[in-house]
Amino acid sequence: MKEENTIPDNYKNVLAEIKTRIAQAQVKTVLAANKEMLWLYWQIGNEILHQQKNQGWGAKVIDRLSKDIRSEFPKLNGFSVRNLKYMQKFADFYSPQIISIFSKLYEKIISGEFVQYPTALLQSMEIEINTILQQGVAKLQNENNSIMQPLVAQLQDTEIQNSIIVQYPTAQLQEYEFLNSPIAKLTWTHHMLIIDKLKSCSQIFWYIANSIDYGISSNVLRFQIESQLFERQIKENKITNFKNTLPPPQSDLANYLMKDPFIFDFVQAKEKADERDIEEQLVKHITKFLLELGQGFAFIGEQYHLKVSDKDFYIDLLFYHTKLHCYVVVELKAGEFAPEDAGQIGFYIAAVDGEVATPADNPTIGLLLCKQKNQIIAEYALKSNKSPIGVAEYELSKAVPEYLKSKLPSIEEIENELSEK
Repeated sequence: MKEENTIPDNYKNVLAEIKTRIAQAQVKTVLAANKEMLWLYWQIGNEILHQQKNQGWGAKVIDRLSKDIRSEFPKLNGFSVRNLKYMQKFADFYSPQIISIFSKLYEKIISGEFVQYPTALLQSMEIEINTILQQGVAKLQNENNSIMQPLVAQLQDTEIQNSIIVQYPTAQLQEYEFLNSPIAKLTWTHHMLIIDKLKSCSQIFWYIANSIDYGISSNVLRFQIESQLFERQIKENKITNFKNTLPPPQSDLANYLMKDPFIFDFVQAKEKADERDIEEQLVKHITKFLLELGQGFAFIGEQYHLKVSDKDFYIDLLFYHTKLHCYVVVELKAGEFAPEDAGQIGFYIAAVDGEVATPADNPTIGLLLCKQKNQIIAEYALKSNKSPIGVAEYELSKAVPEYLKSKLPSIEEIENELSEK
């Protein structure tokens, strides 16, 4: 009876409404369609937010709600207390305004109105948000009757928390709009990851668009977020000469494909790892290597043999990029970048253009991956080089130092210790 007294007066009405929505969704799709499930979760999340704001719902009410829903629909999963709280965050994360903005931006990507390169993408997002604000969104007031802060300013600060999201009444977002938004194109697992790990609008939209376009699984998304793919790929001061050596839009796409650093955490680095050892491990784990390089890379071969004027040359790694429609020469350097490295890879690029590429292929580009680089030296080395080259660092998995190995317990010691407990 004590627990009953903590339940608000309108609880039964809200529970009945939620049950009706679940039953309708059950009849409509048996919750098999991902989009319908997300729409249902979004509605429930908004209802919880509304009741918390207007009726002061607390944790005990959420616990009771979970219990009653599962009692009514025992064969349905997804209504645990934890998941209901994710639904609440899901609705808070994606207000109708944000969903509308994301939808308009993604339509522009699909239509080709602007290319999905990071700088253009974020600039277009800011323009789009400015337009919406000018059309009257900025006039909407929050519960304190203060004007909503411009989202543009908040996009520029990746540390701003979810205060950028302003709640709208659920009725303002129609089912059709939600189901056709990019939000509905990902799985619930994707969104739980996004909710847990991302805060800024620009990051959220970029990872959503990237996951949709390239069919990124939730496991891969987790790796990309944890390895800070967004930050590495939108980096402004990448060291390339692509703009001076390639025509647009090939130069833009080539620059977009560059990351700095590349992360090869599946490669175990020896204390004095050489290029050949790293190369062999990259090829051994070619699937993970291709995943880090990005969409569109097709592996041609390692130590790719070229014969030029009766002399033999060997390229570390050769790829073909299906979107750039060109060969990509990758050279690995276990040490620091040196100016002569640009000359060497420039020769390989010219040789591939002359000996391997066909007239239908675009100019070959080169990626010079080194353990470390001096920004100014690398920029000077590329400045007068007429071959399209990008220079980036790479990071390897740390091997256990020899002096620590003797201090680590053996498998037998661990098993013995566990058996004693």
